[in-house]
Amino acid sequence: MKLYELLDFNKELLNRLFCAGIKPEDYRFADLFADYERLCREGEKKTYIVAMLADKYGVSERKVYSVINHLSQELDCCKSRAVGYTR
Repeated sequence: MKLYELLDFNKELLNRLFCAGIKPEDYRFADLFADYERLCREGEKKTYIVAMLADKYGVSERKVYSVINHLSQELDCCKSRAVGYTR
């Protein structure tokens, strides 16, 4: 498969991601964020969660805070397309 073919096949999805301001490398932190949300639901303290995730994923605590803030953002462009969304 050529790069063009992959881009062409996924252009609608890529356009939506681009319009939402999502960076391609954000996918790398999806598991980290899922772990963060799970641990929050389990009642763990944020500072403990951040320290644990930094160790688990081999990144700095500052990076974990940055990822949490970035991936927690609401996407206005997606709200209007959600099923049952009314203004």
